[in-house]
Amino acid sequence: MLRVALTGGIASGKSTVAALFAARGIAVFDSDQIAREVVAPGTSGLAAVVARFGPEVLQADGSLDRRQLRTKIFADPVARADLEAITHPLIRERMQALAATDHGPYQIHMIPLLVEGNGRSRFDRVLVVDCPEELQIARVMQRDQTDADSARKIIAAQATREARLNIADDLIQNDGDPAHLESTVEALHRRYIQLSVYGSEAAASE
Repeated sequence: MLRVALTGGIASGKSTVAALFAARGIAVFDSDQIAREVVAPGTSGLAAVVARFGPEVLQADGSLDRRQLRTKIFADPVARADLEAITHPLIRERMQALAATDHGPYQIHMIPLLVEGNGRSRFDRVLVVDCPEELQIARVMQRDQTDADSARKIIAAQATREARLNIADDLIQNDGDPAHLESTVEALHRRYIQLSVYGSEAAASE
């Protein structure tokens, strides 16, 4: 089973790319979605988060107040590391369990913080979705209804563009052209199927 990690900076277009692979019948495992599941009400993950950060990170209905939690960890590296120590093992365990049930030619694991979590070694290939930073800023501003300065701070809190490109086996430049994106994903889809069938022989031909 070929395991492909899909990563990229905020607003680079990861979800759009993942949807194109899913439309081709490929299983996509989204770490952001799973991250919500492991801290849902009643889970041990949520209990651990509350024990570390206090009951103020809960909403009135008992669910996690993500905005409040982001406020606590955004400018506090120690708090962020503590949160990651709670959630990352749970996310990995859940992703592995889900992946074990899939029997397609290859899998896409969408992990925005792959670089930050030193997760490269767990995957056969890394696919990076990239775009110019100014386009990234514009997309964040539009999506989050925020200003350019706030968008830049969010981007600065993530791994650098260079760090992501340094671990890429495959690269998609997502400049907003749907036709180009579609054709690029189709080419990668065919390539990944080839790799899943022929393995190291296909990789050696690159």
